[in-house]
Amino acid sequence: MKKKVYLLSLGCAKNLVDSEVMLGYLLQAGYQFVAEPSQADIILINTCGFIEPARQEARQAIQEAISLKHHHPHLQLAVVGCYVERDRDTLLQEFPEIDILSGVRDFDRIVELLEGRDFQPGRETFLYSHESPRALTTPPAWAYVKISEGCSHQCGFCSIPLIKGPYRSRPVDSIITEIKMLEAQGVLEINLISHDTTYYGRDLGLQQGLIHLLEEILGQTSLPWIRVLYGYPEEVTAELIDLFREKRICSYFDLPFQHAHPRIIKAMRRGLDGTRALRLIEEIRSKFPEVALRTSLIVGFPGETPAEFSTLVDFVARAEFDHLGVFLYSPEKNTPNYSLGDPVPSAEKERRRAEIMQLQAEISHRRNRRFLGQRLEVLVEESSDQTPQFLLGRTQYQAPEVDGVVYLQPCHQKYINSLRQVVITSTDVYDLKGKIVP
Repeated sequence: MKKKVYLLSLGCAKNLVDSEVMLGYLLQAGYQFVAEPSQADIILINTCGFIEPARQEARQAIQEAISLKHHHPHLQLAVVGCYVERDRDTLLQEFPEIDILSGVRDFDRIVELLEGRDFQPGRETFLYSHESPRALTTPPAWAYVKISEGCSHQCGFCSIPLIKGPYRSRPVDSIITEIKMLEAQGVLEINLISHDTTYYGRDLGLQQGLIHLLEEILGQTSLPWIRVLYGYPEEVTAELIDLFREKRICSYFDLPFQHAHPRIIKAMRRGLDGTRALRLIEEIRSKFPEVALRTSLIVGFPGETPAEFSTLVDFVARAEFDHLGVFLYSPEKNTPNYSLGDPVPSAEKERRRAEIMQLQAEISHRRNRRFLGQRLEVLVEESSDQTPQFLLGRTQYQAPEVDGVVYLQPCHQKYINSLRQVVITSTDVYDLKGKIVP
C-alpha cells in the first residue's frame, strides 16, 4: 500500500505550480494525500528562499515537522525547492533530521526521491510542460499557468537568478495545449505567471513574445478571463497596453516598481524612477481609466534616507495604486547589493512599511468606492466557513490570493464556478460586497 503524503507549499504562485506538478506525479504513482501532517507517512515541504522572512517561515515549518517526527519515528521528512537550492549545507547542518533534500531541478523525480531510487539529476531548473501530470489545488474556476522559469535580469537585491538560473520560456504550443486542457476542465480564468512575464519568448527568438502568446491564447481558446501577473515596468510597451484593451484580458497590470528615488533605483539596477513610472501609469490609465494597478515596493534599502523615503511616499500618493505590497529590504548573499550591508534598523524599516501601508489603505478604500452601485462581472469561486452567509468571488480588478474579494449574496451553491453579474452594495479598504443579479 502506497504511503500517505502531506504537502506544504510555501512562497509564491510559481512554487505552487511546482507543488501541483509534484502532486500529479505522486498521485500517478498511487500515493494518497492527507490534509493534516499528523496523518502522514511523509511530510513534503516545498520551500521559498527568496528573502529572510521566507526562510524563517520554512525553518519554522521544518522544525514543526521534526517535532512531529519525534512522536512518529516512522515519519519521513522531505524538504525541496528554492531554500534548498540556495543553502543546502546550512539546512542539513541545522536540521540533520531531514531525510531528503532536493533543490529546484528534480520536481519531476519526486517519486524516485521519496523511494530512494537512482535517477539522472536535472542539469537546470525544472520547467513543466503540458505533458506533466498536475493536480490543481486552487478553486476549480481558476488556475495558474507558469510560462517560464528563471530570470535574466540582474537586479542588485535579487537572488532569483542565483537560485533559478537564466530565463527559459515554455514553447507557445505547450502553453496553449495546457490552457485548452484547463478550459476543458471548466477553468474560467488563467493567471499567467513568471518571474517576468514581459520577458517571455526572448530566448525563443520572439521580439514581442508576450504579445504573441496572448494573441495565440485569444485566437485558440475561449477562456473568458486571461490575467497577466509579474510584469517588468521597463518592458511594458504601447503595443502591449493596447492589447490589454481586449475584453478577455483582465484590466489589471501587476508591475513591481520597487522604489521611486533615482539613486536607489540606480543602486537596485532597476530602470524606472518615480517620474518615469508615473508617466507609464498615466499612459496606461489614459487608454482605460478603469484599469487596476498593483505594485510591490522595498523599504529600508541600504542608505535610504528620510528624504529618499519621502520621495517613495509621494510616489505612492500620486500613483494611486489599487493594490500594493511592501517588502522590508533583505540582504541576500552573492547579490550585487549584499556588500552594502543592512544599515537601516529593522524597527525603522517596519515603521516605513506601516506608513506606506496606512497611506495605501486610504487610497485603496477611495479606489474601491468607485465601484459602489456599479454592475460588475464577478467570478464566483467558493463558499466560506468563516462567512457562511456569503459566497466569495473576485472582479477582474482583483487577482487571486493577493488582493481583496467580493462577498456575495444570495449564498446559493449553484452560482459557484461561474461568472455572474453583480451589483456592488458596499466597499471597504480591500473587499467589496455585492448582490448577484438573478
